[in-house]
Amino acid sequence: MVKKKSKPVKKKQAKKSPTKKKAAKAPAKRPTLKRVAKKSVPKAKGSNLAATRKTAQSLNAPRDLTVAKTAKKDEFYTQLSDIEREMRNHKEHFKNKVVYLNCDDPRVSNFFHYFSYNFEILGLKKVIATCYKSQTMDLFSQNDSERAIWLEYVGDKDGNGIPEIEEIGIQPLKGDGDFRSQESIDLLQQADIVVTNPPFSLFREYIAQLIRFEKKFIILGNINAVSYKEVFPLFRANQVWYGPSISSGDREFGVPASYPLAAAGSRVDEHGNKFVRVKGVRWFTNLDTPKRHEELVLYKTYSPSEYPTYDNYDAIEVSKTKEIPMDYLGVMGVPITFLDKYNPDQFEILGMAASSYDEFMMGIPFKGKKDGRPIVAGENVYARIFIKKKASA
Repeated sequence: MVKKKSKPVKKKQAKKSPTKKKAAKAPAKRPTLKRVAKKSVPKAKGSNLAATRKTAQSLNAPRDLTVAKTAKKDEFYTQLSDIEREMRNHKEHFKNKVVYLNCDDPRVSNFFHYFSYNFEILGLKKVIATCYKSQTMDLFSQNDSERAIWLEYVGDKDGNGIPEIEEIGIQPLKGDGDFRSQESIDLLQQADIVVTNPPFSLFREYIAQLIRFEKKFIILGNINAVSYKEVFPLFRANQVWYGPSISSGDREFGVPASYPLAAAGSRVDEHGNKFVRVKGVRWFTNLDTPKRHEELVLYKTYSPSEYPTYDNYDAIEVSKTKEIPMDYLGVMGVPITFLDKYNPDQFEILGMAASSYDEFMMGIPFKGKKDGRPIVAGENVYARIFIKKKASA
C-alpha cells in the first residue's frame, strides 16, 4: 500500500500526561501505553467490558477505510466505543484464546488498548499485535520508519490492572510487518481470533488469508465487500456474516489534523479533533451470536400486483426487507441490507444479482444477456440478493 508520511511528533506533546483532563488538550493525539500513568486508568473490575471508556480518548490508530481519492488521504481512527459495542457480543468466545491484531500499531491502537485492559475480564491467553514500519504516533503504517515490531501481552503481572510497558514483550520484525509477510503469517498461525480494521483496498486478499488459515475473526469492512466474488460465496455458505453492533453502517471516524473536511457530516470538536462520517461500514465475522438467530417478524401476504416477477429471473421483487411476504415460498430478490437481519434458521441465501454477469454469483437461472441487474417491467433495479424461506421457518 502506498502511504503518505506523517508529520513528526513533537517531543513536547509526547511527554503529556494521558489523563482524561490533559488528553483533551492534545488534538488528534492518543497516549501510548508507555505514557499511561497508573492513576489515569481505574482498575477494571467485575465483568464491565466498557472499563476503558473512562479514560480513553475517542481516536484510535489510523486505518484505511477506502481510497479517498478527492482528499488524497486514507488515515482513519476507529473509535473505542465502536470496538466496545461489538466485542461485548462476543465475550464468551475469547476465554483462553490468543487474539491477534495484525493491522494495528499496539502503541497507539484502541484495539490493543481494549484487549490489554480487558485481558483478565475476557480470560484471554495472549494478545499479539504487529505493525508496519512507521513508529510515529499519528500515522503508524506509512512505511516511513526503519523498524516494524510485534508485541506480546500475557496479562497483568503486578496486580494493578494496568498493562504497562514493562509487562509487554516488544520484538523487532525483520520485514515491514505486512500481514502477507511470512513473519506475520507465522504469528497468525498462533492465533485463535483476529480482530482489526484492515486496509479496505486489500479486503479481498485479507479475508481470503483468514479463511485459508481457518481463523475466527472480527474485522471492519465496507458493506460493498459483500458483492465481491471472493466474499459473497462466504456469506452464502454461512462462513461469514455481519457482526450485530452496526446495522446503519454510518459511523464516525477521527482523522488527522491535516485532513480536509469537505464532506457532509464532518466536524471539529471543542478540542480541535476532526471527524468524518463514513457510510457503509460493517463488522465482518464468523463468531456466532444469539442475535444472528433472532426471527425476522413477517406480516405481509403475497400478491402478484405488489410483488412483480423480474423480467430476467424467476423471482419476485421485494424492495424492503421488512416487506418480505410471510406466505411466499419461492425465490425473492431483496436489498443487500437484508444481511443485517439474516437468520440462517429462517432463510436460505441462493445468489446475488448485480451489474456484472456471473453465473456462479447469481445462483439461479438467468434469462437475460450481459447485464445481471434485475429488471422489472423493463426497468433496472438495484443489486439484489436472492433468498428463499426455509420450509421449517
